[in-house]
Amino acid sequence: MNDLLDQALARTSPRIAPPPTPLVSIVIHLSVMVLWLVLFARAFFLQGVVAWSTGIAYVIYDTVLLIFVAWQARVLLRPAQDIGMVVPASASLSMPTLGVIVAAHNEAGVLPITLDALFAQTRAPRQIVIADDGSTDGTAALLAKRYGLTDPGEGRMSAPSLHYPNLRWLKLAHGGKARALNAALCAMDTDAVMTVDADTLLEPDACAAMADAFAREPALVAAAGLLTPVCGTTPSGRFFQWFQTYEYIRNFISRFAWMRADSLLLVSGAFAAFRREAVVTVGGFDPNCLVEDYELIHRLRRYSAREGLGWDVRVIGTARATTDAPGTLASFLRQRRRWFAGFLQTQYWYRDMTGNRRYGKLGLMMLPVKAFDTVQPIYGLTAFALLLGFLFDGRFTIVLPVLAVIVGKIVIDLAFHLFSVHLYRRWSGDRKSSSFGMALLAAIFEPFSFQLMRHMGAALGWLHFLLGRRKWGVQQRTGLGAQQQRRETAAQSR
Repeated sequence: MNDLLDQALARTSPRIAPPPTPLVSIVIHLSVMVLWLVLFARAFFLQGVVAWSTGIAYVIYDTVLLIFVAWQARVLLRPAQDIGMVVPASASLSMPTLGVIVAAHNEAGVLPITLDALFAQTRAPRQIVIADDGSTDGTAALLAKRYGLTDPGEGRMSAPSLHYPNLRWLKLAHGGKARALNAALCAMDTDAVMTVDADTLLEPDACAAMADAFAREPALVAAAGLLTPVCGTTPSGRFFQWFQTYEYIRNFISRFAWMRADSLLLVSGAFAAFRREAVVTVGGFDPNCLVEDYELIHRLRRYSAREGLGWDVRVIGTARATTDAPGTLASFLRQRRRWFAGFLQTQYWYRDMTGNRRYGKLGLMMLPVKAFDTVQPIYGLTAFALLLGFLFDGRFTIVLPVLAVIVGKIVIDLAFHLFSVHLYRRWSGDRKSSSFGMALLAAIFEPFSFQLMRHMGAALGWLHFLLGRRKWGVQQRTGLGAQQQRRETAAQSR
């Protein structure tokens, strides 16, 4: 089966068989860089606010995107049943079988959280496969002692657990997350598969929500759930959780907007579901990509357009989970470096789709936007550096109008952030993880703190991409891991 995946990947991946790059794609990608050079040069020749043209371009671009997202997502103000978000159950629906893959490498500290949540689902998945990616910590002992699994030997799948009949252990040599997912994909036979990171806690109805979505939409091949980040209780953890909570909310509202424009490309590998047959058809997850989930959606959509299949990708507001997120600056920069380097990889591999009418709105809208996103962090960091330069140089005829532009942008961001929180609450039903007051404060302080950190991570991603590096780096679990330790400590004290 793995050989069949490799053959399918060779047929469908533009990384392996690069097609010619259309002129329109070259023009779009070069234009965003040339525009930056021109705007940056203006800082040395012009006076007044136009000397800060790099920042003005950044503000205009970001504002246009906010308006687009707000306009597309406004339908969430209507009752859920009026926009098809809630469909009455029908006895005629053929419910797909659902399997869950938990890819884990040295995750013994948090794996019980994920597994306990899976066992507590209101609609239990038919299979749960722990794709053990060469763990060297206490994972083997944990699976044997706590979950009654017998070591199957490397490259094999265990018999079902004595305690949990739908749980199995797939033991693998360390080869990375994508290879572990592919091995599990080949070992399973369910209609749909859900990928859940070993540091992700599903809400009880998550599996049912995903299964219902695939039952009701035959063309659905990939679906994203909603994630809430948890980063730990240290001051650093609280700081990053504060900003990332509202970043995640805005991002999921944005995904909903692009979904309505039939251009959604991003699902979270920490919690996503796929129609198994479709994923096998295009060759599974690509081990050469730093963001295998993001690249897979490109490949699914590319194949669908070329074959006229009409496949769809959606975000499911009723499928929710909590996931461990970086709680320190170092771990945050590592994560964003990998994400952005993987984004650049994918944008380069699929460059033939940018501006290409063959791919509909995806080619004409989303991918040109992504072309600008490749240099957006450069625009942002340059704009901030120029502002500091003007300030230290005493060029207040530039600084004062620039500050007025920044204040105006903050006001726009405030409105959008609050609107996003309101929409998210109506959509997800989650009113506990967000606060309008904290969202307001985040919008005020984000441009001068968290946003710059995001851009720094992206700049490191550019360096990672240009140097051809492929390592993720080791992430420390500071959120759910701390929760698990507290639970075990409390249990021992009773």
